[in-house]
Amino acid sequence: MSGSLALSPSARSAPQRFDAIVLGAGAAGLLCAALAGQRGRRVLLLDHWPKIAEKIRISGGGRCNFTNLHTRPDTFLSDNPHFCKSALSRYKPQDIIALLQKHRIGFHEKHRGQLFCDDSAEQLITALLEECAAGGVTHWQPCAVETVEATAPGFRLRTARGWVQADSLVVATGGLSIPQIGATPFGYQLAEQFGLRVVPPRPALVPLAFDPAQWAPFADLSGVSIEVDIRAESAAFREDLLFTHRGLSGPAILQASSYWRPGGALHINLLGDLDETAWRKAKQGNRRTLAGELAQHMPQRLAQTLAAQTPDADRRMADFSDKALQALWQQWRDWQLRPSGTLGWRKAEVTAGGVDTKALSSSSMMALDVRGLHFIGEVVDVTGWLGGYNFQWAWSSAAACARAL
Repeated sequence: MSGSLALSPSARSAPQRFDAIVLGAGAAGLLCAALAGQRGRRVLLLDHWPKIAEKIRISGGGRCNFTNLHTRPDTFLSDNPHFCKSALSRYKPQDIIALLQKHRIGFHEKHRGQLFCDDSAEQLITALLEECAAGGVTHWQPCAVETVEATAPGFRLRTARGWVQADSLVVATGGLSIPQIGATPFGYQLAEQFGLRVVPPRPALVPLAFDPAQWAPFADLSGVSIEVDIRAESAAFREDLLFTHRGLSGPAILQASSYWRPGGALHINLLGDLDETAWRKAKQGNRRTLAGELAQHMPQRLAQTLAAQTPDADRRMADFSDKALQALWQQWRDWQLRPSGTLGWRKAEVTAGGVDTKALSSSSMMALDVRGLHFIGEVVDVTGWLGGYNFQWAWSSAAACARAL
């Protein structure tokens, strides 16, 4: 959504009336509008962007990773970590699965509980639009919102198609990630207009970059992938890491990026389950060089690059002391790197931070001090792991809100 939030002149024509107005026709907004409409509410769904549900359309390579079977509260990040429990418990992965089955949309599990549409994400968008139609939802898109003001009761909005009014206003405008498909700060501005705190937004599920001079020895590894254990702050994951010409990407880095803070270090285990005893024993009768032995445990190009960072790349394993091998094992078991930053909003899959959940009801998503004002989906300070968790939060928060309208 976009537009000024300044109060408008008092003179205006009589607004069209609805029970609820939903701002944002993404995953959360579509489902919330549909469910509320099917409960008999008169709902207006608005979005400023010409294309509907672009994040659904582009997710998962066009097949939309629409949920994760392993969804649980501790797979989400928030300043208020208990907030998501209520909504997640009342609309589960099985519920969105049932919606796909109702519309005969095939799906499959790809990896670690991640569910994808068999064919196209367009099928899911169509299903959500059909659900909205079944609920009699009025859908204006593209339609910019120019002003929002409180009334007694409810809210009055000036839009590109005229004035509208409703008792309830649902903000499902998303975060700042992927501005090229319409992301704006409108939802945060609206929250602040009504006195709600916003946890500073930051890019999440995003590749990390390094100082070019620091990264120069690794720039030629672009395209190399390896499964690693990675830790950032208090979070740890085992996922694939991908080297790029600017830094690191892949699921391991995307996961860690949500927890990483500027100036902080990443701790990466490049040796997997190789224990120290086995590593030291490898020198016995071993004519391989250090680089050659490392290549038994990781891609050869990476092994050669890492070994080249030591003065012993071409030294045979048999010639190392136990102490020297122990030091190398510790170094690569806990490879520490300090990124210079992220690749920013254009490459971030989601936004961390957002409307402070301490100001919202966990059962209805309504602002505690502003009756009728609800926030759902990515605009809220709830961020899921990579792999369908953020879509599940969109569905769950939307359903919680719709039940309360």
